[in-house]
Amino acid sequence: MCKLEAWYAVIDNPWFRVYLQSCALAVEASMVIALRLQKIALGGYAAEREVYRMVNEKAVAVQATQGIMLQGGPQVTAATVSKAVKHYRGKVAANKRRLTK
Repeated sequence: MCKLEAWYAVIDNPWFRVYLQSCALAVEASMVIALRLQKIALGGYAAEREVYRMVNEKAVAVQATQGIMLQGGPQVTAATVSKAVKHYRGKVAANKRRLTK
């Protein structure tokens, strides 16, 4: 197997795609964390509301992710994990849009 064929084998691996999606999620989430910390640092009613929203979103996100993972059945597949990561990335993107208004 030549180097190029080995590289294509890595790219075609569904778990590698999940890894790349997870890396993107980590970067995007760190941006949202920074935006939230800025808002919280300003204090006041907006900060209090942001903290409440953040905690509430975490609880809802965990429940949604559990539902996604349970739909995949007893065996964890790359497709199921990818679906869960995409769900989180959508939530993170929505938070980023809201916080950058």
